[in-house]
Amino acid sequence: MFKTILKIDGMMCPMCESHVNDTIRNHFKVRKVSSSHSKGTTEIISEEIYKTGYKVLDVQIEPYEKKFFRCLEKRSKGEIGNVDRKIR
Repeated sequence: MFKTILKIDGMMCPMCESHVNDTIRNHFKVRKVSSSHSKGTTEIISEEIYKTGYKVLDVQIEPYEKKFFRCLEKRSKGEIGNVDRKIR
């Protein structure tokens, strides 16, 4: 088993901790998860990825935008014409 520690900004209370923990439990198979709003951390105990023989070497976080919505945003600015024809 391995412990992964995440630094999380914005947790202000025990309810925030619970929300973060529930989100992680609902999206990932973990043995244990616990968060601390005072420390700004979440600790995850897991083993599944390591059972495969692989190691996680790095984790990167970056903003994600769906391309379809970016297309509509550009259309509203008048930058793209004939978008309706391309979508249909």
